[in-house]
Amino acid sequence: MVGLRSEPRRVFDGIIFSNELDILEIRWRELHPYITKFVILESNTTFTGIPKPLFFASNQSRFAFAEEKIIHGISGGDLLIMSDTDEIPSPHTVKLLQWCDGIPPILHLELRNYMYSFEFPVDYSSWRATIHVYGPWTRYRHSRQTDLIFSDAGWHCSFCFRRLQEIVFKMTAYSHADRVTKKDYLNYSRIQKLICSGDDLFDMLPEEYTFQELIKKMGPIPHSASAVHLPAYLIENADKFRLDA
Repeated sequence: MVGLRSEPRRVFDGIIFSNELDILEIRWRELHPYITKFVILESNTTFTGIPKPLFFASNQSRFAFAEEKIIHGISGGDLLIMSDTDEIPSPHTVKLLQWCDGIPPILHLELRNYMYSFEFPVDYSSWRATIHVYGPWTRYRHSRQTDLIFSDAGWHCSFCFRRLQEIVFKMTAYSHADRVTKKDYLNYSRIQKLICSGDDLFDMLPEEYTFQELIKKMGPIPHSASAVHLPAYLIENADKFRLDA
């Protein structure tokens, strides 16, 4: 039975980070009032084995506002978020779970999906982000761990960068870098044109299991001018996060 706690649980936000500096700032600013400690994991190589700089270390001054969130140790019963940087739980989700007793030990977070920017909502399933009631059994897995899903729990903004060079870096560095099958896929003019029109960077069809869903999702992503249910920090600082042409 779910009940109200006398005090909120501590919440630890654990992420896998590559080069998503803008999304990281939006995430941390949005969740800062509710998070006990931010945990960031960044590798010095890409998924494809290419050496890469440590982007967070060289931009750490940008995140000075979160320095006081460094607390050593996590205890049983604390909440631990596990997700990619661009999978952002909403403050409402975090606040609700930290104040509720009797929640499941693991919950997947169903997130609203966006591509390239928050102007392009996409109807894709996003459930890999998880929140755990920490215990000795807690492990990171990038797969389905439970059938329990917290609906409308935040945002997943994929390939959301302000600069074309950041997009090219991800295209050549992330786990699906094999999709870059032609050299001109990395051409800046081509990328900007595709992003502005909401088309696929890799000329790929949507990944669906039925012809009905495939046909439904073919073509450019419909553009949205709505700012409803977007991160508050993003809305308040919209000019800061515009695409650098």
